[in-house]
Amino acid sequence: MADEEEIAVYDEVEIEDMTFDETLQIFHYPCPCGDRFEIALADLQDESTDIAVCPSCSLMIRVIFDQDNLPQPPPDDPLRNLPSSRSQSPSPREIPYLVS
Repeated sequence: MADEEEIAVYDEVEIEDMTFDETLQIFHYPCPCGDRFEIALADLQDESTDIAVCPSCSLMIRVIFDQDNLPQPPPDDPLRNLPSSRSQSPSPREIPYLVS
């Protein structure tokens, strides 16, 4: 995180103000565009990023958190060893749309 070049963020948000989805293992926070900023627990745990992005617009927020206070994934979680969301989630531009 400290090695990242400076990124323009919309806001800095304490992780306690975010909602955690235990099923998806993702933190959410409302975005002004009406969608939600998202960041995967795995991304925070492996310190690959502290930037949550909105899938609908270009806004980003920096998540303020203490590594020791992050939730632990369930021990029998089959998703535990998968790569973080950054490497497997397609961007909105990569998702094909049906045209009728």
